[in-house]
Amino acid sequence: MAAVLVHNMSFKAGQTLTITGVPNADATNFAINVGHEQDIALHLNPRFDAHGDQRTIVCNSYQGGRWCDEVRGGNFPFQPGQEFKIMITFNAEEFQLTLSDGSVIHFPNRPGDTKYRHLKFEGDARIHGIEIK
Repeated sequence: MAAVLVHNMSFKAGQTLTITGVPNADATNFAINVGHEQDIALHLNPRFDAHGDQRTIVCNSYQGGRWCDEVRGGNFPFQPGQEFKIMITFNAEEFQLTLSDGSVIHFPNRPGDTKYRHLKFEGDARIHGIEIK
């Protein structure tokens, strides 16, 4: 499973990170991680059928060498083979994730930082575009 890594990006509070891609036909799950080199402020993990979950979005953060408490989202607008679009904005308090169907997930910005430099994408999907505005 190959990962896509973006280092030294400048994703600042108030900006919007837009990611587009397509889940594989046989996708089990994929993950988008935003954060620093070691710590992950936002781990977004849509699970088609993985880790005991089906059609569930799990968000989390990884700090100080361990995972924190999971937050599970509501809608699951992802379909194998169909393009998705995820728009991520944040401030010092929270991340706001807008999904393809317009539903929104709120996730706490646990580190409280106002700039992130690393984006990692892994799992059963192809990324078509990454844009920060």
